[in-house]
Amino acid sequence: MTGLCLAAAPAQADGPGTGTPYVVTLGDSYISGEAGRWAGSSNESETPADALGAHAYHDNASGTAEAIPKCHRSSSAEAFIGGGVGGLNLACSGSRTTTSAGDDFKPGLDFYDNGAGKVGQAKALQQFATTHNVRQVAVSIGGNDFNFAGIVTQCVQNFLLSPSWSPDYCRDDSSVVANFTTANVTTVRGKIATALQNVRTAMRNAGYGDAAWTLVVQTYPSPIPNGSGFRYGQTGFTRQSVGGCGFWNADADWANATALPTINNTVRAAITESGLANIRLLELQSAFNGRRLCEKTVGMYEEVGLTSWTQPTAVDKTEWVNQIRTVTTVGSNYFIQESLHPNYWAQLALRSCLRQTYTANRGGTCTIAGTGLANGEPRMTLG
Repeated sequence: MTGLCLAAAPAQADGPGTGTPYVVTLGDSYISGEAGRWAGSSNESETPADALGAHAYHDNASGTAEAIPKCHRSSSAEAFIGGGVGGLNLACSGSRTTTSAGDDFKPGLDFYDNGAGKVGQAKALQQFATTHNVRQVAVSIGGNDFNFAGIVTQCVQNFLLSPSWSPDYCRDDSSVVANFTTANVTTVRGKIATALQNVRTAMRNAGYGDAAWTLVVQTYPSPIPNGSGFRYGQTGFTRQSVGGCGFWNADADWANATALPTINNTVRAAITESGLANIRLLELQSAFNGRRLCEKTVGMYEEVGLTSWTQPTAVDKTEWVNQIRTVTTVGSNYFIQESLHPNYWAQLALRSCLRQTYTANRGGTCTIAGTGLANGEPRMTLG
């Protein structure tokens, strides 16, 4: 009787529908992990709030540098939901819908490729998804197309350069108003819609059917309270020199009632315009309410009687949004680009909500659900 030799079937390579499931994040600083090093703030020392240390943004293979300088992809970023699900963070601080290939390379949600390793985020997603099982893609984009950083800079300058008895508001400055004209809103909406369509194209090119994965699109959270909610008055310079939140009350009210809703409504309208059927909307506008920069309900470490981010109540008593830094208050380890961004606590809070969209396969409204930490993260709910 002749013996039979049965060869083992070759292992199937990871790819669409096969292998470890992955979440991939795309977009700008509000999902890349910008400011993710800092768990609150202190004007006396960096140490109490330094949760991740000097390697916070080092995302290359050896963990010693950034894969793309100034993208600030922190290890606390929301991509890494855990639970057997892999995470890849392709977002980059400062990115717009399309790639900027200047001195500071900022990949957009497009298929840019310089032939020397610099590619747009859609192209990078396509390359990764071809050999990995991407089940969800999360996107935060559009804020920089509205010139978010420039608006904040103008508002703080107006606060610092005009007296309280004759405030110069940024809400009516021509450089600010120009970002919110009907024409510009229409233009940005189209850019966001195209960016979302590029994500779909990337996944199709990688071999995915539209029903094989989901796209989660985030709105932007409110980083500062209304004027009445600041714990520092607007007389003098304390609001900026101590709190790092130099907005006039009227400008803060405008930011929450007009600017932020306009940006978020544009994101929502772009979702409709994109025509994608597999999109889930993650609403973040109120996600940090009660923990925002300079809000009365929280404080700096020295103001709330705490000395370290590791203390049990730190997550509830300290701010979830980084101070606005100027060239005179940057310090040795702070970056100006970290200003007004979700910090370590906020990044983990957003991660919790993104995880909930993944496990429940739905969108929803992300809000604070209670005090303390659950498995090392703030308690959040997806309503």
